[in-house]
Amino acid sequence: MKDSNRGNIFIISAASGTGKTTLVSRLLNNHADLRVSVSHTTRAPREGEQNGVHYHFVSKEEFEALIAQNAFLEHANVFGNYYGTSIAGVNALSEQGFDVILEIDVQGAEQVRRTLPEAHSIFILPPSFEVLAARLKGRATDSEEVIRTRLSKARHEIEQAAGFDYIVVNDDLAQAEADLLNIVRSCRLQKTAQQGFLANLLENF
Repeated sequence: MKDSNRGNIFIISAASGTGKTTLVSRLLNNHADLRVSVSHTTRAPREGEQNGVHYHFVSKEEFEALIAQNAFLEHANVFGNYYGTSIAGVNALSEQGFDVILEIDVQGAEQVRRTLPEAHSIFILPPSFEVLAARLKGRATDSEEVIRTRLSKARHEIEQAAGFDYIVVNDDLAQAEADLLNIVRSCRLQKTAQQGFLANLLENF
C-alpha cells in the first residue's frame, strides 16, 4: 500500500515525436508540486541541453557500472544509447511529497509497472500517423534514416498504449496539458493518497 505522505509516481510514455517532452515541460513550468526524474543517458547532449537538468550524461562504462550496482528502476538501450531511471533520485523526490514524473519509453514503462504497480501510467498519442511524421521531420534533429527508423518503431510503441492506465491525445497542447493535470489531480484524491488527512480528521473530530 502506498505511503500517503509520499508523492505519486506518474509514468508518461509516447512514440517519438508525439510531444511528450514539451508537455512534461509545460507541466513542470506551471505546477511547482510536480518534479521530473532526471534520467541517465549515454547519448551526446543536444544543443541547449544541460547535464543534470535535462539528463545525467554519462559514458557507456559509467552506465554499465550503475547497472551492475542495481541503481536503476528501469533501463533500456534505445537506438544504440542507454537510458535509465535512478531509484535513489525517484525516492528522494517522492519522500519529499512531490509527485514524480517518469518520462520514459515503453520498454522502461513496462519495467516500472512491474516493479511499482502503484505507479500511474499515461500514454500520449498523436492525432494521426501523418501528424507524427510531420513532427519528426520538423524537429530537424535527426537524419532521414533515423526518422524512418523511428516511424517504423512508432506503430509497435503505440500498440502498447492498451496496457496503460490513461491515454491522452496530443492534438492541442493546451488541452493535452489540461488532460494530464486532471489525471494528476484525480490521483491525489484517491483514498490511499488521503489516508493521512482522514486519520488526522477523525483523531480531532
